Amino acid sequence: MVAAGDAGKGEADVAERLDIEPEIVVQELGWDEDVDDDVRAAIEERCGSELLDEDADEVVDVVLLWWREDDGDLTDTLLDAMTPLSDDGVIWVLTPKTGREGYVEPADIAEAASTANLAQTANVSLGEGWMGTRLAYRRAKARR
Repeated sequence: MVAAGDAGKGEADVAERLDIEPEIVVQELGWDEDVDDDVRAAIEERCGSELLDEDADEVVDVVLLWWREDDGDLTDTLLDAMTPLSDDGVIWVLTPKTGREGYVEPADIAEAASTANLAQTANVSLGEGWMGTRLAYRRAKARR
């Protein structure tokens, strides 16, 4: 939990942990009233612009996917999220933490990522209620 005097710093740290850099384009999918508005605000402040919604049609550097257990087929959603993603882009799957409504098993995320040909590269805690799982394109192995 972030103390009142540390709120700004804590929020900025969240954006840094998500590798959000100034000037990058961030798209948000799966928004609902349960999302963490402090995380969203920190990301917008760090990248310097508002988050794009699912109707945006430009190339994006990062997709933030708020995902809950009952949201449908994660593999299909990841494949859709990859469409506007730049070659070096990443998808952050943001899920409720263990014990919270909508919790998603890590194995379910790993399986969907693998099926979508994505690699899981990091996990971060985002405040009290959410976890982030970083997914990136799998890189072809170098030929010998």
